[in-house]
Amino acid sequence: LINQYKPNIFLLGATHIGRDLAPRISRRIGAGLTADCTELSIDPEERLLLQTRPAFGGNVMATIVSRYSRPQMATVRPGVMELKKERSSKGEVIRYEVSLNEQDMGCKILERVKEEKKGVDLTEAKCIVSGGRGVGDREGFKKLEELARFLGAEVAGTRVAVEEGWIGADRQVGQTGQSVRPELYIACGLSGAIQHRAGIMNARYIVAINTDPRAPIFQVADWGIVADLHEVIPEMIQQLKERKASGGVDA
Repeated sequence: LINQYKPNIFLLGATHIGRDLAPRISRRIGAGLTADCTELSIDPEERLLLQTRPAFGGNVMATIVSRYSRPQMATVRPGVMELKKERSSKGEVIRYEVSLNEQDMGCKILERVKEEKKGVDLTEAKCIVSGGRGVGDREGFKKLEELARFLGAEVAGTRVAVEEGWIGADRQVGQTGQSVRPELYIACGLSGAIQHRAGIMNARYIVAINTDPRAPIFQVADWGIVADLHEVIPEMIQQLKERKASGGVDA
């Protein structure tokens, strides 16, 4: 299809399948590939695709340009782009029927086990309560879950929280997790390393709770609370309970 239609830009989702398929296609057609992009834009003068992604262990954000290879290829992380209605352009949708048999397949599916997902997909959540190392343990995350219920929010966490078994891998936000764009992101007990901030850059508002006033998360937070989350979260829950009991506005 690429050889037939010769697109200027070719994008794939940075999903499990996309991450496996993209480098194979890139090698076969002799084009460059920028993987796991967190931002895409077009240079208005040269009409080049500007592909931004974390580099050097997530310590910097690099913008990469495929100046001489076509198509310009990139895989894009879910949740990076906001779906907008475009009225000016007129794109053509090309539907291509593919017929494959067992001889065409390089592997065989022995069993399918459907994963049971809890809650809303993080990339679609309007409000997220997220925890890091400072939450302390699984019991600490139960408090975040209680707060999330009052707010109608989803619970997420950092890589450390996942590795400690406090939260599932499908709830991880950051460079090696998901990129999210909620209206409100409440960061509890997480330092805000650039690897994590890469996944929340599209959040509209960020509230940070941390005992360390120099924590990097405060650099991107709209509101910061320098305090112990184990004191702040119960107080927030209590305030929401009282508000609900008095017939106040829904959380």
